[in-house]
Amino acid sequence: MSGTAVTTRLLQRQILPAGHDYEVFPLYIDVEDANLDEDKYVIGGDSAAKAMANLDRRKSTGTGRQLNAEQILDRTRLRVDAGQRLSFGTYFNGFPAGYWRRYTIVEKVRLTVTLHGIGSTVVVNKSLANGNSQRVDTGTSDSIGPREFVFDLPLTPFVDGGWYWYDVVAGDEPVTVSAEWTADVPEDRAAHGTVDIAITTMNRPDFCSRLLQQIGEDEHLAPFIDTVFVMEQGTKLVQDDPEFPAAKDALGDKLRILEQGNLGGSGGYARGQLESIRKGTATYALMMDDDVECEPESIVRQVTFGDLCKVPTLVGGHMFSLYARTRLHSYGEIVQPWRFLWMTRDDGHTQWDFATRNLRSARWLHKRADVDFNGWFSCLIPTKVISEIGLSLPVFIKWDDSEYGLRAKAHGYPTVSFPGAAVWHVPWSDKNDALDWQSYFHLRNRVIAALLHSTYPKGGRLLNEIRNNQIAHLVAMQYSTAELRIQALEDILKGPEQLHAMLPTRLKEINELRMQFADAQLHRDVDSLPPVRLDKPTKKGVSVTEVPSRKQTLKAAGLAPLRQLLPERYLSREFPEAEIPALDAKWYRLAGFDSAIVSMNDGTSAALYRRDRATYASMLRRSLALHMQFRRDWNALSVRYRQALSEITSPEAWEETFKPWTEGDQRD
Repeated sequence: MSGTAVTTRLLQRQILPAGHDYEVFPLYIDVEDANLDEDKYVIGGDSAAKAMANLDRRKSTGTGRQLNAEQILDRTRLRVDAGQRLSFGTYFNGFPAGYWRRYTIVEKVRLTVTLHGIGSTVVVNKSLANGNSQRVDTGTSDSIGPREFVFDLPLTPFVDGGWYWYDVVAGDEPVTVSAEWTADVPEDRAAHGTVDIAITTMNRPDFCSRLLQQIGEDEHLAPFIDTVFVMEQGTKLVQDDPEFPAAKDALGDKLRILEQGNLGGSGGYARGQLESIRKGTATYALMMDDDVECEPESIVRQVTFGDLCKVPTLVGGHMFSLYARTRLHSYGEIVQPWRFLWMTRDDGHTQWDFATRNLRSARWLHKRADVDFNGWFSCLIPTKVISEIGLSLPVFIKWDDSEYGLRAKAHGYPTVSFPGAAVWHVPWSDKNDALDWQSYFHLRNRVIAALLHSTYPKGGRLLNEIRNNQIAHLVAMQYSTAELRIQALEDILKGPEQLHAMLPTRLKEINELRMQFADAQLHRDVDSLPPVRLDKPTKKGVSVTEVPSRKQTLKAAGLAPLRQLLPERYLSREFPEAEIPALDAKWYRLAGFDSAIVSMNDGTSAALYRRDRATYASMLRRSLALHMQFRRDWNALSVRYRQALSEITSPEAWEETFKPWTEGDQRD
């Protein structure tokens, strides 16, 4: 930036939990010491050693020390009590230098810490990508204050990752601390962008109303918001919720409610994307779920980071559990190319709890995590990118966000899952949507995304994995799921031209189909089902909760498909042979029974599974025939979908789909 006019921009400010929410204190302030785990190269490649190290990484390093809620003075100021040392090397207050170094034009940052309290000390630290930390600088207040300490910090050493943060130590008296991170940027980057927030909602008026209030009531966020679009797709309307008037008052004329039929998440987000680019006044469109709690500062940070990226970049927020609020779902997700399956990066961890092991103690959190996509529970997309590469794929739900990330990447626009930006969401671990109606969309959309983006012949391992998973569902007596997966593959063969037409009707059709099967019929009262009875006891009284060895699992995989061709045990036609809890309802366990009561993951109900060898044989034949057809036709089908992509994701195609709800244009 030498020789060019520059201006100073706020990158990040010290923030504290809104509403004194004690559950999330560890995400903002760390009262514990650092206890860094062992380096992976010290552990070595032995599988047992690696397994033990993974267990050790999960062990709590906490001592039980607590921050007092009254120490939080307001949204940006904290009181450190006399003699106390607190660290701001936390998820929301650490500075993720590796991401700024890799993706933005910023070359150095300025940390300004303001202390009110004599004898207090600020210590600036940095970490390397391997998690090792170093002291950078210190300053001690020799007056009551306020006293500002300014540290100019280069980003050069952070090519692979690493963080900056500061600790504050109080002397004999309490000290009040606030801080901000700034940078000098070219004048053409001085003004911040604005964002259209696109929220798709379906029968969650209470969640949605609270979210709108959170967004509307934050004064620091207000200048960044252009419009908040709520795509109303349900019958329980957000406008009818008792909390909605407060949300409407908070947002004023920035709020627009758009009612339409249930077109799924992809249909809702596509509507928001379309409205945003047609309006043309916002720099970004932010995809956000309706059932989240938001840290409003996250949106400010996503916009700020996006403004300063070298190229237009999708900036995602992370997802914490709404029920275990310090637990991070995933730090960065990829589409594994050989399997073509979304997952957490191999060098990452899922369900990481910052309350039990802090940022400074976890090596893996310091390496920059590059991703393929970010979930649309919170993902900022430059409107320039939407105008160039198109809107969401018309696939109802599942894989719309991951496909979009891959599509953007192919056009030269990366995605960053940005530390310090997050929402709290209902955890997916409490569901098993691979078995219900969503299984259709999981499979159909995964294969469509692979047809569009896989770089391996025939999609790599994908087709073999689909076949094996289908057989697993069949031997587990999950016939409704198996039938929906067959329907998914058959619908793919109909071609991309049918995707828009299917959006309003396919969910109803597949639900009606799956309810024809006993395993899809849920019973809230388990006592309404027949009692458990067996022709003879299980072999050697083996428990259904026992975890089999790899050898036993492989043996079951070989024998279970053949066993399905044998006649069902007589008594099993009337009585279930076992009652199996959801956590133990694995295919290799269910395959040994001819009938069973199986509970659901959410704990609210159970279903009666019954083996039927005629159904099994018929579905197996159809499944194997489809597998062979996909192997034969993969290349031609891939060309067909790739050639149609720009058309089916175009604003014009989506406008046609939205016509039943836009021709009257019932907007607020």
